[in-house]
This record gives sequence, C-alpha cells and structure tokens, in this order.
Amino acid sequence: MEGGAVANPRTVEEVFKDFKGRRAGMLKALSGDVEEFYRQCDPEKENLCLYGLPDETWEVNLPAEEVPPELPEPALGINFARDGMLRKDWLSLVAVHSDAWLYAVAFYHGARLDKSERKRLFGMMNELPTVFDTVTGRKPVKEKSSVNNSGSKSKTSVVKNEGGVKSSKAPPKEEDEAFDDEDEEHGDTQCGTCGGNYTSDEFWIGCDVCEKWFHGKCVKITPARAEHIKKYKCPSCSNNKRARG
Repeated sequence: MEGGAVANPRTVEEVFKDFKGRRAGMLKALSGDVEEFYRQCDPEKENLCLYGLPDETWEVNLPAEEVPPELPEPALGINFARDGMLRKDWLSLVAVHSDAWLYAVAFYHGARLDKSERKRLFGMMNELPTVFDTVTGRKPVKEKSSVNNSGSKSKTSVVKNEGGVKSSKAPPKEEDEAFDDEDEEHGDTQCGTCGGNYTSDEFWIGCDVCEKWFHGKCVKITPARAEHIKKYKCPSCSNNKRARG
C-alpha cells in the first residue's frame, strides 16, 4: 500500500498510524485543497463520500458496492448539501462527519485490541485536535490546574471551611472520583460575575450573604487569600452595604 501504510493494522501503533494518515488526508481536503474538494462535490452527481487514505491523501467517491464494506463507510451524500448552506458551515458539517468516520475506522481495526490497548489508542487519538477543531479554528479546551504550596499542579474542588468560606482544597489522589459527583451536584451553578458553569477543576468562592458562587479569578480572590476570610461578601453585596450606609 502507498505511503508505507499497513494493509491490515493490528497493533496500537499501526492503527494510530492509519488514523493519522487518514486524518491528514481529510484535513487537506477540507483546508489545503478546499477549492478542489468543493468542485468535486457536485450536487448533480450521485451520493458521494469523502475518504481519507492512509497515505495522507483524499478522494471523493461513491460508497463501496460490496455489503458489508471492507471498512465503515463515511457520511453519504455530502455533495447534496453543498449549495444549500454557507460554505464554512458545509465544511464544518463535513468535518464533524469526518471525525466520526475516522474514529469508526480506528476502532474497527481496534476491535482486536484488548481493553488497555484500546484505552491507550483512544488517548493517543484524543491528543490530536479533531478535524472539526482544525477546520473551524476552534481551540481545544485545555485541562486547568492550580498550584499548591509545594509548587506541583493538582486539581481543585470546592469545599466550605470552618470559617464559612467556600474555598478550594486539593484532595488526595485517591479521591479523584469525587470530582464527577461534584460536577453533577453543582451542575446548575453559574458564576455570578461571568455566568460560566461550575467545574471542579477551577477555584470557586461563595458569598455568605447572597449565597451566589463566583470564579475566584472573577472576584480577584485566590485560594491563599480565601483561607484568611471568615465571611466572604461578593463585590455586589459589599457595594450594597456601602450604598445603604
């Protein structure tokens, strides 16, 4: 096969190489070769599919005739929507379907891998930006962390200390499973300043007057400073008190 691609990838490394090659081909079609790709997706033609090939090339073609096909098939009929929406929106839609197909092909090959190997494969794939991220220019969200007194980074969760301040503590590693429970418990909580949803990997502080929650960064309160606050009042509550005075 061209480009040194493996005909029937079996190992994690071989499946990942196949994934990267096909992904690179699709990125060329949807970004570098976009004018040619757009031209080939003529709505007057039959149902067309975008294929990424292991040698980092691409092709627009009809689906395979044999049933079942050798590999999972990409989204069918991408050409029909070409002239019915803005080009950038159409390219974004094709990009989403391309990501779905790339993962389908990888895990079609990965079905022979064991549990730990599949987990490692997904981790390697997930380190790369999706086709959608790349085509739309959206930057993947990076996991946030805080620095504890020893200088090492750790996740944070929200607790209420003895002084009443809802502040951030770094739990032991064995308590990491509690993060999911906290996200569910505070899922509807929003920052009173920016409106952002609660996440357990950021420092939050709660007002003891209005009981609203805030990102520490939004109200300029650090975890270290929060430790010395017995009763926290948000900027709004503090201003209201001054106004009444």
